[in-house]
Amino acid sequence: MREKRDLLAIGHTALDYIIQVNEFPQSNSSTTINNMKTFHGGAAANVAMVASSLGLKSSLVSAVGGDFLHSKYQQHLKDCDIDIQDMIMVEEDKTPTAFVLTDNNHDQIFYFYWGAATRFKTSPVPEDGIKNVRAVHLATGDPSFNWKCGKFARKKGKTISFDPGQDLHMYSTQDLMDVLKVTDILFGNHHEIQRILENLKMNVEELRSHGPSIVVETKGKEGSVIYADETINVDALAREPVDPTGAGDSYRAGFLKSYLEGESLEYCGKVASAVSSFVVEAEGCQTNIPNIKMVYDRMRKEK
Repeated sequence: MREKRDLLAIGHTALDYIIQVNEFPQSNSSTTINNMKTFHGGAAANVAMVASSLGLKSSLVSAVGGDFLHSKYQQHLKDCDIDIQDMIMVEEDKTPTAFVLTDNNHDQIFYFYWGAATRFKTSPVPEDGIKNVRAVHLATGDPSFNWKCGKFARKKGKTISFDPGQDLHMYSTQDLMDVLKVTDILFGNHHEIQRILENLKMNVEELRSHGPSIVVETKGKEGSVIYADETINVDALAREPVDPTGAGDSYRAGFLKSYLEGESLEYCGKVASAVSSFVVEAEGCQTNIPNIKMVYDRMRKEK
């Protein structure tokens, strides 16, 4: 019998090439790369990893290639007690790969190779994995697969959060409407939330009446805003960022950790902000993940 779990993250597990440049080049020109490293990443895997470090029993469903089998990444997930038995294995293809360029202003451009993740579309819903958890987080990934998983999770009474992230452009208006209708919590940065509202021709309150009763908008160093029965502003924990990649995923994991423990939305936001403040202090999404004691200690020092 499978061990009961708290959170299932559905979406990408990827290899991240983190690339630092002074400025982005214009078309038909070039720029010098100051630094480039390879890290473990993928939005769903990031959420699962951070949530596990914070004390949630986590599961992960991603589509990965033959290079994932027997890799250090696979072993690391197992070592962190993340349930990966429902992973979609595509041995003849490669694991998704992200090329993340960050300039001196901490603006970013993403290039993403889907590889094995193209199989999401034709893969069955991981019903046993969904039944086994309290909450499901739909991260970056195929819109139709997220919709199928969200629909099944809703039928089973699970808490559902949704973060389309950089894959937002793949969602048609109807795709967005469908997934949001089964969503309890919508996460997005300020660019993504604005694009969603413009796409659906809604304001935040209309969006909330359609599906997600909680909308969380992250705004980098300006903190975050939680739209619920009241609007809650949460300050960021000021840290000089080394690399902002993965900050949003870690925020989501911190928020869900506290939300599933029944904490107030304001407290969820504060925990989330503290968690993300660790991740930006080092290159890579999974390099500087705190445990929950470290998070609480930093929150106390910031008071």
